[in-house]
Amino acid sequence: MLDKKHIGHKFNAFTTVVEAGKIRLFCKAIGEEDAIYQDEAAAKAAGYRAIPAPPTYLTAVTNDDPDKGGLLKLLNVDIGLILHGEQHYEYLAPVHAGDRITCQSQVMDIYDKKGGALWFVVSETSLTDAATGKAVARARGVTVVRNPDAAKK
Repeated sequence: MLDKKHIGHKFNAFTTVVEAGKIRLFCKAIGEEDAIYQDEAAAKAAGYRAIPAPPTYLTAVTNDDPDKGGLLKLLNVDIGLILHGEQHYEYLAPVHAGDRITCQSQVMDIYDKKGGALWFVVSETSLTDAATGKAVARARGVTVVRNPDAAKK
Protein backbone atom coordinates (compact mmCIF):
# COMPACT_ATOMS: atom_id res chain seq x y z
CA MET A 1 0.00 0.00 0.00
CA LEU A 2 1.41 3.36 -0.97
CA ASP A 3 1.29 6.32 1.36
CA LYS A 4 -0.63 9.34 0.08
CA LYS A 5 1.57 11.58 2.24
CA HIS A 6 3.89 11.76 -0.79
CA ILE A 7 1.35 13.77 -2.78
CA GLY A 8 2.92 17.17 -3.35
CA HIS A 9 6.51 15.93 -2.89
CA LYS A 10 8.93 17.90 -5.07
CA PHE A 11 12.10 16.21 -6.27
CA ASN A 12 15.40 18.04 -6.63
CA ALA A 13 15.48 20.13 -9.79
CA PHE A 14 18.30 19.41 -12.23
CA THR A 15 19.62 21.05 -15.37
CA THR A 16 20.88 19.23 -18.45
CA VAL A 17 22.21 20.28 -21.83
CA VAL A 18 20.40 19.13 -24.96
CA GLU A 19 23.18 17.61 -27.07
CA ALA A 20 23.09 17.28 -30.86
CA GLY A 21 24.78 13.87 -30.70
CA LYS A 22 22.14 12.54 -28.32
CA ILE A 23 19.39 13.88 -30.59
CA ARG A 24 20.99 12.03 -33.53
CA LEU A 25 21.19 8.77 -31.53
CA PHE A 26 17.60 9.18 -30.34
CA CYS A 27 16.40 9.73 -33.91
CA LYS A 28 18.32 6.67 -35.08
CA ALA A 29 16.66 4.60 -32.35
CA ILE A 30 13.14 5.72 -33.35
CA GLY A 31 13.79 5.59 -37.10
CA GLU A 32 13.52 9.37 -37.65
CA GLU A 33 15.60 10.22 -40.73
CA ASP A 34 14.71 13.87 -41.37
CA ALA A 35 17.94 15.80 -42.02
CA ILE A 36 16.92 18.62 -39.66
CA TYR A 37 17.64 16.26 -36.74
CA GLN A 38 21.00 15.18 -38.15
CA ASP A 39 22.63 18.23 -39.68
CA GLU A 40 22.80 21.78 -38.36
CA ALA A 41 22.97 23.29 -41.86
CA ALA A 42 19.76 21.44 -42.82
CA ALA A 43 18.10 22.60 -39.61
CA LYS A 44 19.07 26.23 -40.22
CA ALA A 45 17.96 26.01 -43.86
CA ALA A 46 14.57 24.86 -42.56
CA GLY A 47 14.35 27.91 -40.27
CA TYR A 48 15.61 26.48 -36.95
CA ARG A 49 18.33 28.21 -34.93
CA ALA A 50 20.03 24.85 -34.31
CA ILE A 51 19.17 21.16 -34.55
CA PRO A 52 15.67 20.85 -33.05
CA ALA A 53 14.77 18.19 -30.53
CA PRO A 54 11.93 15.99 -31.77
CA PRO A 55 8.93 16.13 -29.42
CA THR A 56 9.42 12.72 -27.83
CA TYR A 57 13.07 13.56 -27.09
CA LEU A 58 11.93 15.34 -23.92
CA THR A 59 11.65 11.90 -22.32
CA ALA A 60 15.42 11.56 -22.76
CA VAL A 61 15.89 15.01 -21.21
CA THR A 62 13.91 14.06 -18.10
CA ASN A 63 15.84 10.79 -17.87
CA ASP A 64 19.09 12.74 -17.36
CA ASP A 65 18.06 13.09 -13.69
CA PRO A 66 21.18 12.43 -11.55
CA ASP A 67 18.87 11.05 -8.82
CA LYS A 68 17.80 8.11 -10.99
CA GLY A 69 14.93 6.15 -9.51
CA GLY A 70 13.86 8.98 -7.21
CA LEU A 71 10.17 8.07 -7.38
CA LEU A 72 10.82 4.41 -6.60
CA LYS A 73 13.10 5.36 -3.71
CA LEU A 74 10.52 7.80 -2.33
CA LEU A 75 7.76 5.19 -2.49
CA ASN A 76 10.06 2.34 -1.43
CA VAL A 77 8.91 0.26 -4.40
CA ASP A 78 10.82 -2.47 -6.24
CA ILE A 79 11.26 -1.76 -9.96
CA GLY A 80 9.82 -5.20 -10.73
CA LEU A 81 6.43 -4.03 -9.49
CA ILE A 82 6.01 -1.03 -11.76
CA LEU A 83 4.49 -0.45 -15.17
CA HIS A 84 4.52 2.68 -17.29
CA GLY A 85 0.88 3.75 -17.41
CA GLU A 86 0.67 7.00 -19.36
CA GLN A 87 2.78 9.88 -20.62
CA HIS A 88 1.49 13.23 -21.84
CA TYR A 89 3.36 16.34 -22.97
CA GLU A 90 2.23 19.90 -23.33
CA TYR A 91 4.69 21.65 -25.64
CA LEU A 92 5.12 25.35 -24.98
CA ALA A 93 8.29 26.30 -26.91
CA PRO A 94 10.79 24.60 -29.24
CA VAL A 95 13.88 22.93 -27.76
CA HIS A 96 17.16 22.88 -29.68
CA ALA A 97 20.62 21.42 -29.38
CA GLY A 98 22.65 23.57 -27.00
CA ASP A 99 19.68 24.55 -24.83
CA ARG A 100 20.04 24.06 -21.08
CA ILE A 101 16.80 22.64 -19.69
CA THR A 102 15.88 22.60 -16.00
CA CYS A 103 13.50 19.83 -14.93
CA GLN A 104 11.42 19.94 -11.73
CA SER A 105 9.21 16.96 -10.89
CA GLN A 106 6.44 16.65 -8.34
CA VAL A 107 4.04 13.90 -7.24
CA MET A 108 0.57 15.19 -8.08
CA ASP A 109 -1.68 12.31 -7.00
CA ILE A 110 -1.69 8.75 -5.68
CA TYR A 111 -4.77 6.54 -5.91
CA ASP A 112 -5.63 2.87 -6.11
CA LYS A 113 -7.93 0.67 -8.18
CA LYS A 114 -9.08 -2.93 -8.05
CA GLY A 115 -9.31 -2.93 -4.28
CA GLY A 116 -5.70 -1.88 -3.81
CA ALA A 117 -4.24 -4.37 -6.31
CA LEU A 118 -2.98 -1.48 -8.44
CA TRP A 119 -1.71 1.89 -7.29
CA PHE A 120 -1.38 4.83 -9.65
CA VAL A 121 1.19 7.57 -9.06
CA VAL A 122 0.70 10.73 -11.11
CA SER A 123 3.75 12.94 -11.48
CA GLU A 124 4.34 16.14 -13.37
CA THR A 125 7.62 17.57 -14.62
CA SER A 126 8.09 21.20 -15.61
CA LEU A 127 10.79 21.73 -18.24
CA THR A 128 12.19 25.26 -18.34
CA ASP A 129 14.82 26.95 -20.49
CA ALA A 130 17.56 27.68 -17.96
CA ALA A 131 18.77 30.75 -19.89
CA THR A 132 15.41 32.52 -20.14
CA GLY A 133 13.42 30.96 -17.29
CA LYS A 134 10.56 30.32 -19.73
CA ALA A 135 8.66 27.03 -19.69
CA VAL A 136 9.24 24.84 -22.76
CA ALA A 137 7.04 21.88 -21.77
CA ARG A 138 5.11 20.08 -19.06
CA ALA A 139 5.24 16.31 -18.83
CA ARG A 140 2.62 14.33 -16.96
CA GLY A 141 3.14 10.65 -16.34
CA VAL A 142 1.39 7.84 -14.55
CA THR A 143 3.35 5.02 -12.94
CA VAL A 144 1.38 1.90 -12.07
CA VAL A 145 2.54 -0.07 -9.03
CA ARG A 146 1.36 -3.65 -8.60
CA ASN A 147 0.60 -4.60 -5.00
CA PRO A 148 2.32 -7.97 -4.42
CA ASP A 149 0.18 -8.56 -1.33
CA ALA A 150 -3.10 -8.22 -3.26
CA ALA A 151 -2.78 -11.77 -4.64
CA LYS A 152 -2.43 -13.15 -1.11
CA LYS A 153 -5.88 -11.91 -0.04
